[in-house]
Amino acid sequence: MNKKEIVDKHSPIIKLIEPRAPLSIGNGDFGMSVDFTGLQSFPDAYVAPLSTQSNWGWHAAGGDHLYTLEDLKMQTYQGSQYPLFPEGEDVAYHWLRQNPHRLQLGQIGFCFYDKKGRVIAFEKIEPIVQHLVLWEGKITSEFLVDGKKVKVKICCDPELDIIAVSVISQLMKVGQLSIELAFPSPTVTDQKWEKTLKLKWEKEGHQTKVSQLEEQMAVFNREMDDTNYLVQWNWNQGVLKQEKEHIFALIPDTEVCEFTLSFTEKGTVNKSVEEVFTAAKSYWERFWSDSGFLSFQGSKDTRKDELERRVILSQYLLAVHSGGSIPPQETGFMYNSWFGKLHLEMHWWHASHFPLWGRAAVLQKSMDWYFKILPKAYQLAQSQGYQGARWPKMVAREGDQTPSPIAPGLIWQQPHPISLLELCYQDNKDQLFLEKYQEIVFASADFMASFARYDKERDVYHLGPGIIPAQENHRMEESLNPSYELEYWHYGLSVAIEWCDRLGKNTPNEWQNVKAKLAKPATKDGVYIAHQNCRNTFTEKNHDHPSMVASYGVLSGELIDKDVMLQTLHKVKEEWKWETAWGWDFPMCAMTAARLGELELAVDFLLMEQGKNTYLINGHNYQHDALTAYLPGNGGLLTAVAMMATKWGFPEEWEVEYEGLKDLMK
Repeated sequence: MNKKEIVDKHSPIIKLIEPRAPLSIGNGDFGMSVDFTGLQSFPDAYVAPLSTQSNWGWHAAGGDHLYTLEDLKMQTYQGSQYPLFPEGEDVAYHWLRQNPHRLQLGQIGFCFYDKKGRVIAFEKIEPIVQHLVLWEGKITSEFLVDGKKVKVKICCDPELDIIAVSVISQLMKVGQLSIELAFPSPTVTDQKWEKTLKLKWEKEGHQTKVSQLEEQMAVFNREMDDTNYLVQWNWNQGVLKQEKEHIFALIPDTEVCEFTLSFTEKGTVNKSVEEVFTAAKSYWERFWSDSGFLSFQGSKDTRKDELERRVILSQYLLAVHSGGSIPPQETGFMYNSWFGKLHLEMHWWHASHFPLWGRAAVLQKSMDWYFKILPKAYQLAQSQGYQGARWPKMVAREGDQTPSPIAPGLIWQQPHPISLLELCYQDNKDQLFLEKYQEIVFASADFMASFARYDKERDVYHLGPGIIPAQENHRMEESLNPSYELEYWHYGLSVAIEWCDRLGKNTPNEWQNVKAKLAKPATKDGVYIAHQNCRNTFTEKNHDHPSMVASYGVLSGELIDKDVMLQTLHKVKEEWKWETAWGWDFPMCAMTAARLGELELAVDFLLMEQGKNTYLINGHNYQHDALTAYLPGNGGLLTAVAMMATKWGFPEEWEVEYEGLKDLMK
């Protein structure tokens, strides 16, 4: 299997402007998206914003502590047994939803001029070809401006938040090209994240100071409220001028211009253009060569190339956008969705594939973050009358829960750390790993056991009411024993018990009792329903996530009747309103089909022709124009494909060749 040949085959080559599909570079903790020029020259020509973001770059309007959760008067409603955030138009409520938000660190782009010094609009620039060279982690771009060719190369350092750029064009010799670095306003004023996609350029509310200036280098000190960071620009030739208050232009005067741009919270770093390109090439060659790989070449199914393309590009995108030191936002570093915050119920979908593809070390980087927020998770559980640690839903990097009418009811993120850590353990079987992460596993299990409600009359433990299932269109006061959550509770407690055995510790009786006496998922007319009280699952609630199927597919279904699940899956296939589903629902259903032996159906789910199962030319799972990138869909795809390749197989007409994939899931 020629890995490079396969990777090169699926490296995107773009010859037109793709307004929903900009290409991106990054290293897991930093990322940048670019337009057809290889930089961020024409953001208004794109539906998807062109962003530069990091895992360390956050900002809160007015300062980090302008409001706190203590400024909200909690209420008991919606059938919850503990106080919830009040809904409404309260200023503190919306400030806390919006802050802190991920910060746009800067925008770097070309400015082109005709022979009379007039700015040339993007419509008069002719794209020739843009190529994301996956094997080397670089983007090359060629285009024509005023009849002259411009060649651009860009890449990102694999460890530091540095981009390296090389530009070749005669335009620079005749003064028709400059390179502008602009710093946007951090202000967030809209209450809905859909309205905050485009960058803001107000002059007020932030400062840009040139703290150091030399012949071929400048350091910019960015300040806004109590947030500050540094940007260092190193170039080989040219003159730097300040165009406006937050805009600086590098004006080269020779045919070749090379520069690096680095972003840091504090301090500066120095690395040459050549060093960055060399490091990126070495990293991505190892990435593709030394871990899991899969090819469908030789398959008879005409869809083989498209599925292989999605698999290759998803690996790249998830390494860039979801492979960092904290769980990612759903759009990665492409732009802010939900104010750039992390949705912890999505962490599994972003990251469960890493160990399966031989990259457990990538996942482990973000698992350490749970230690940082563990004290707050303990506090949250205690405030609601529970034991252990309750993981919040929507958070910034500090781990404070974001006020929401839905977030306090979600529980399916609670077993995620257990599941993800178990995948890492299965990869390494290291006793020291168990010792390091045992507190996260045991604290999660303590909460899960204490959260289950004992019904003495029936001698059974219930989940709910006062919860919202993964399928979020259910009322808290009505939701009781959702199928997926029941199975996930059983799985999480089972794994925690196994960790006790491996470490020679006594298992708490409560864990054993809850696991043994959990309620069984409810059925109606021979199929599983969303939850015990949802008799209208397939008539009125057949939209959003069909999450009941995850209980046998994503999970091994210890509480599940396989024949009933088979009937459920077929009913979901025929009667679900798929235009309302989300990107990860398709691989979720594929896992269920594959586990049931319905291999052709599994592939049909993976490649179902639905709007939210669209994978753009850049590889991103498109949902709609306000969500052009949705990484949980990419992650779910990789998990499903790895599980099928190593455990359940593909249909007969599919020829699957792989190496380095690991069968780690039960």
